[in-house]
Amino acid sequence: MATAVASPRAHGADTLYAALEDRILQRDQVGASRIYYDLVRAGRPLNELLAQAVRIHAPYTHVPYHERIDDGYVNFVNNDHCLLSARATLNLARMLPAPLAGLPMAQTIWYIPTGLDIWNQKIVKAPGHYARGFQQPPGPPPAPVVYWPDQEPLAIDGSLGERLGHWMTLVHRGHVIEAYRVFLGLMQDPAQRRDVLAELVFAGLIDVQDRAFQNRSYTTGHKSFRARSTVELGDAIGWENARDIVYAGALDIAVGPRWYSTYEMACNAVTVYLEGQALHAVPYSGTTARERAMLASTTPLDADEAAGLIDAVLNQPEPAYIERISALLLAGKGPRQILDVLQIGAAQVLVRTQDDINFSIPQHCAEYCSTLGWFYDTFQHKQRLKLLYVAASFLNRNAWHQRHTGDMQPAAVRAPAGAAKMAAGEVLDRIDAAILALDGPQAVGWTQAYLDSGADRAPLITRLALVASRIGNDPHNQEIAQCLLDDHRRNQAPGRDWLLLACAQHTARHRKYGDFLEAGRRFGEGLGLAGLQ
Repeated sequence: MATAVASPRAHGADTLYAALEDRILQRDQVGASRIYYDLVRAGRPLNELLAQAVRIHAPYTHVPYHERIDDGYVNFVNNDHCLLSARATLNLARMLPAPLAGLPMAQTIWYIPTGLDIWNQKIVKAPGHYARGFQQPPGPPPAPVVYWPDQEPLAIDGSLGERLGHWMTLVHRGHVIEAYRVFLGLMQDPAQRRDVLAELVFAGLIDVQDRAFQNRSYTTGHKSFRARSTVELGDAIGWENARDIVYAGALDIAVGPRWYSTYEMACNAVTVYLEGQALHAVPYSGTTARERAMLASTTPLDADEAAGLIDAVLNQPEPAYIERISALLLAGKGPRQILDVLQIGAAQVLVRTQDDINFSIPQHCAEYCSTLGWFYDTFQHKQRLKLLYVAASFLNRNAWHQRHTGDMQPAAVRAPAGAAKMAAGEVLDRIDAAILALDGPQAVGWTQAYLDSGADRAPLITRLALVASRIGNDPHNQEIAQCLLDDHRRNQAPGRDWLLLACAQHTARHRKYGDFLEAGRRFGEGLGLAGLQ
């Protein structure tokens, strides 16, 4: 439910927000953080803080294109994480006790000065997260560049379906400005807004590249993560106050490159495997009656079916997973219940990953499966069944990528000796210590010990959320943990505790940058929270 965001001017906070903007644009993490502490002490609400943070960074977190060709070599241009960090903050704050609820936002504020103008960071013309380790030119850093200015809405004629189809065509063809203007026009009617937002997320979910091994320039579902952030933040803040959020999140959907071949496979899988028809060189569109009927099923998979699906997706080459998902759907199993099992498979790949610089594909695959689950639970989009095949394809590529890079090792998950004799609180402390020591096997082992004890899961979830919120310099630390913890709440499959094990593993083992506890420590010092100092 949206919370009204009053004008900061009405509460005398406008001066602080102006100072915050100045420090962020000067890329001053320490100065921006100090102003954030002042805002917290002034009692400014989280939704207002989020709205102002997005307002400040929105013009500077777009790129001309998410890829470069430099002297014949293809190079990746990363996606914005400022907006994604804000979404994680919105949700993590609810998981933490009141005195610590401001910690996730402290991480967002700490990161934003390093997340501006990624394009120039990648060519070492601007400082920031993506220019770490490179020598910057002498002198003050240049001002961040606005590549895509905000626009005015463009109204077009036709039914809602026709207008959404026109918008999707503009996105498909990469007409960034016109697509964004049409989207703004579509958002003007509150009665149709949910359908428009569903199409925004759908456009992100179908944009997933068709390979991973020996690729560094890839679209790992980021368009859908950005769209999800747009929806969740807009819902929380209220769409009447969300123009900056739409600018930060929706414009990028048409920025290239765009990859639809995996989704094309999903469309054709419905025709071939579910409808039993041969493909022909004729245009196809829409959904089938059988496909729509399958969406109504909520029948869970039994243990053998779940194990068989995970084996097909993680261990067998294509088309085994396509055939297995199709057979489950034809047998009446629920699509959302199939997705629960895919989320567990993605969690298992995270647990089986040990190399700290090899989490890119596994973490984004887990976030994609999380976003698709959220999409199922939030919207009734008619094409969502096809996206099961996209998620399974992504997970299959993920598993084989890890296997080909020597990192898909068997997961030997066991509790440390003597853990059964320890109190639950002591086990939680061991989890905390292992994660902060970046010891993945111990973090997973102590998490398993807590699960084996039968103790209430809620303190474990709070502790995992807190330790993830303490680790900074990269929003993935919060994003992935929050997704896994939220999925554990939503997931109904018997093996869902794999999501908690994956949270411990990823938080401990995913690559860390610099003094990763600095932002949390400064927040603790600034607010007098001894446990963070």
